[in-house]
Amino acid sequence: MTVVVPSEEEASLRGLIERCAELKGELVEFAQSARFDRWLTPLLLEAAGPERRLDEDEAIRIIDHFILRFPLPDGSTVVDRFVAGRRDLTEADRAMLLGWRDPVEGIFEVRRKDGDAVVLLNLIDDLEYRTYSNVGRAAFRGVSKGGFLHTCLVPVHSADGAWLISGMMSHYPKSNATEIARAALHLATNHPELVFRNPEKIEQGWESMRADRAAFIRFCGSDELVLPPAEVEERLNSYYRHRQEAAVAERPDRARGGRLPGIDLPAFELPQALADSDTIGVIYDEVDGLNFYADYGMLRDLFTDPALAGRRRHQDLLRVYLREESIAPLPIRLLAAAHPETVDAVFRKLLRKPDFTWSEHGDALLRRRKPWYYENEPRPGFSVIGERLSELVAAGSRRQKFTRARRVPRRPGHP
Repeated sequence: MTVVVPSEEEASLRGLIERCAELKGELVEFAQSARFDRWLTPLLLEAAGPERRLDEDEAIRIIDHFILRFPLPDGSTVVDRFVAGRRDLTEADRAMLLGWRDPVEGIFEVRRKDGDAVVLLNLIDDLEYRTYSNVGRAAFRGVSKGGFLHTCLVPVHSADGAWLISGMMSHYPKSNATEIARAALHLATNHPELVFRNPEKIEQGWESMRADRAAFIRFCGSDELVLPPAEVEERLNSYYRHRQEAAVAERPDRARGGRLPGIDLPAFELPQALADSDTIGVIYDEVDGLNFYADYGMLRDLFTDPALAGRRRHQDLLRVYLREESIAPLPIRLLAAAHPETVDAVFRKLLRKPDFTWSEHGDALLRRRKPWYYENEPRPGFSVIGERLSELVAAGSRRQKFTRARRVPRRPGHP
C-alpha cells in the first residue's frame, strides 16, 4: 500500500479552502438573517415572478450576488458588515473575505483537470484560472475537457493563482459551443468591465479605439459634428458601412458568402430621446470615446452668444448637462475651451455668482457635479475579445450558415 503525503504547500491550500467553506457557510447564514430581509426578499420575489416560482439554482445565484456585490444604502455590502461585526476573525480571514467583493464573473472553457482543481479559460477576459470547490473534486464530476462552465470565482487569499467557485455553477458540454460563444460575446460587449480585468485587453481596447477615431475623423472631417438626428443616423451608417467594407477588403475570406448591411438596413439608430432633439452633437474624444449629446447646437449657441444665458430654455439645458449622470464633463469642457471670452459670463448668469471664472472654478464645479466621472479610471469604449472566443464565434457562424443553407426553403420566384 502506497501512502501519498501532500506537500506542505498542498496542505496549506487545502486548509485555506476548508476555512473558505466555513466562512462562506457563516456568511450565507448571516445574509439570510432577518436584518437583511428588507433587501433580499424583494430580489427573490422579483425573480420568482407573478407565479412565485424560483428554482434552487436561481435562488443560489441571487443570494451569492446579494452577499458579494449588492450595495446596501450606506454603500457597504453584506461582506463588509459581516467582517465589521466579527471581532474573532483573524487578519487573514478578513483579507480573504474582503477579497470576495470583487468576484470574477465569466463563461469558462475547461482546459484540463489537475488533481482537485480544474484549469479554466475565461472566454470574457481571456485569462486562465486554477479553480477549486469548497466541496472538493466531487463538484467537478461530469465536467470534461472542452466543456464550459458559467459561474463566478473568488480568490483564495494568500494562495497565489488559486480560485474558488462561488455560488451557482452551470456546466455545458462541448457540443454547446455555438450557444456558449454567443452568450460570452454578449457579456463581453455589454459588460466591458469584465473584459478589462485583463490589462492587455485594456491596452488593446485603447489601440482599437484610437484607430477607429482616426478613421472617423478621416471620413467625417472632424471629431465633432452637430447635425439634425436624421443626418446623424445617415452619416453614422455610412461610416460603419465604410469601415465594414475596409475590413472586408483586408480579409475577403471572412466575407465570402455573406453580405454587408446597407444604409436601408441601418446598423445604427438613435434612441428615441435623442431622435426627438433639434440637433445632436457627435463627439469622438480620444479618452471618452464616441458620444451623442441632445440639443448640442442650442448649447453651443449659448456659449457663442452669452446674451442667451438670460433665456430660461438655454439655462435649463445647461443645468441638464451639469446635473445628468449620463452626461460626462466632456461637452462642457470643450465648449468652455472653444469660447474662453464668453464662458465666464455664461456661468455667472447661470450660477448667480458674479466672481465666477472658469479658469479658477470650472474644474471644481465639474468635479462637484460629476464626482462619478473623476472617481473612475478611464476605460476604452472598445471591448477586444480573445483569440479563443473569436475562434468559437467564427466556428459558430460557419455552422449557422451551413444549417441555413440546408434547412431554409427557397420561395417561388426567388433565386
